[in-house]
Amino acid sequence: MSTYQTEEEQVEAIKNWWKENGKSVIGGIVLGFAIIGGWQGWQGYERNQGEAASAYFDAMRQAARSGQQAKAIEDGKRLIGEYGGTAYASFAALELARLSYLGGEKAAAREHLQWVTESAPDPAIREVARLRLAQLLLDIDDVPALQALLGEPALPAFAGEFAVVRGDLARQQGDHEAARLAYQEALTSGVGDQELLRMKLVDVGGRPSAS
Repeated sequence: MSTYQTEEEQVEAIKNWWKENGKSVIGGIVLGFAIIGGWQGWQGYERNQGEAASAYFDAMRQAARSGQQAKAIEDGKRLIGEYGGTAYASFAALELARLSYLGGEKAAAREHLQWVTESAPDPAIREVARLRLAQLLLDIDDVPALQALLGEPALPAFAGEFAVVRGDLARQQGDHEAARLAYQEALTSGVGDQELLRMKLVDVGGRPSAS
């Protein structure tokens, strides 16, 4: 239903659906308006939830920027507890993971990232969390967990970044050939930091093409 932008389009879509399923036009209209009323109420609820969650997230970021980490963490946890179904809760958990990592609490960072991979409402946000979790697992040398994560398919837009992590793991294990292949794949797929990737590729004996 969210693909329809106006109330008229929503009503018409419901009416057409009921016609196709053998219901009467009048029955379709009545039920259509009932559904629209419920849908608009739900949209209002979602909008209010989003606005409240956004305010919490802004407060959290402001606290983090001003060095009030304890307050930032408190705001983040409260946001997740009260608005866990919103994208802002996922953003808060990602920020909590960052703050935890900077504070030396890598286990807590892992928990926050894991939560996002399982709870974020948007696939792209889940993939960001999976990528950061992969980088963290490499950092703490949890190879079995990292290999399991890397064994899962990545969204196309993140394929290059995950290939970099595979290359980093192979290089860490002394397998320069596997690292070279992974880095070359990452270079082809595209990554955010091309310069750093080229340096890594050269370090394992690769010859990156000119950009």
